[in-house]
Amino acid sequence: MRMNIYLLASLLLFPLLFSCEVLGPAEPEDYELLDGPVEDLTMAEIKRFIEGDVAFNDQIFTVETGLGPIFTGTSCVSCHAGDGKGHPFVKFTRFGQSFPGVNNYLNQGGPQLQNKAIPGYEPEILPSGAPHSSLVAPIVTGLGFLDAVSDQDIIDMSDPDDLDGDGISGRVHWNTRPDYVSDRPGTITLDGKYISRFGKKARVYDLLHQTADAYNQDIGITSYFEPYDTYSGDKLNPEIDRQTISDVVFYLKTLKAPIPRDQDNPDVIAGKALFQNIQCASCHKPTLETGYSPIEAISFKEFHPYTDLLLHDMGPELDDGYTEGYAYSNEWRTAPLWGIGLSKDSQGGQYYLLHDGRARSIEEAILYHGGEAENSKNMYQGLDQNEKSQLLKFIESL
Repeated sequence: MRMNIYLLASLLLFPLLFSCEVLGPAEPEDYELLDGPVEDLTMAEIKRFIEGDVAFNDQIFTVETGLGPIFTGTSCVSCHAGDGKGHPFVKFTRFGQSFPGVNNYLNQGGPQLQNKAIPGYEPEILPSGAPHSSLVAPIVTGLGFLDAVSDQDIIDMSDPDDLDGDGISGRVHWNTRPDYVSDRPGTITLDGKYISRFGKKARVYDLLHQTADAYNQDIGITSYFEPYDTYSGDKLNPEIDRQTISDVVFYLKTLKAPIPRDQDNPDVIAGKALFQNIQCASCHKPTLETGYSPIEAISFKEFHPYTDLLLHDMGPELDDGYTEGYAYSNEWRTAPLWGIGLSKDSQGGQYYLLHDGRARSIEEAILYHGGEAENSKNMYQGLDQNEKSQLLKFIESL
């Protein structure tokens, strides 16, 4: 009897030994994920990527490791789950500036509201009447490619006076920058200002600026680069070392670009043509090229972000009355569309699009467009239902 039981058990377990792939969850394909390194990194670069990955995705700050005393999040990943877009639940608020170049609320906590605090401290409260905007964190994949686009290429895409008469007048955001950042190859200046390209209004110069600022303003962590405490304003010893900052910057530079999906689908192909026909591609430029980068894997490469990195007037519905740097309150940087179809994966299964997550679908985001995008929006509304579906499928495939 015992032998029969053992024999039966063996027969039942035998197929299980060879069916892990069937019973276990399938590994996601690369095109289904936003995270992961660019191809062709050296072994030394892969090591740095992993170290930056750990700092970005695994390090959660506490009071003992420097959190706060006021903050908006406790880690990088708290706003960028899976390197994707943030959720309105963790959106952040910037305030104090109505006009280019002037923030009158810097002595009241501006430009960022730290709405959380460690025990014994009070979080900031938005000053009454302060101009402000609530923002959802963007995806962080592919940033190294955007960082490596040459200044001259960005200038060449701009048309601030609409000389070609197409109703679109994208302009460069010439802004000040921190002293701790360095010139990129081919840096161009204008009246002491530099071309900035990151952030909702392109206020941020490069990924070092972005990283050091985020540690300081989002988590309350001082560094060699941003040594001033967000609560007291005092200069403090660094709470994070320069190597960790450098590792995170390298990680952001070497995250792969989002991989398009379903590109052979006839509806996606038709939608791509419609995207061009209704002039979406005038701002959401499909193809850019990097210039020289010391990281060979992203140096002189063609890539497809669907942005021009320029400021555009987006009309009154998207004008929050708040601005940053030398942008106007109705101006926003063209958001890269790559990875948009994967946004729901980091947003709880639901789209939260545009700068503040107000749009709950791609179509709703399109219908909020105005200003320089008014003509494209009107042409979208003139499409028949099948054409609209094709265009939306194309955008979702990016």
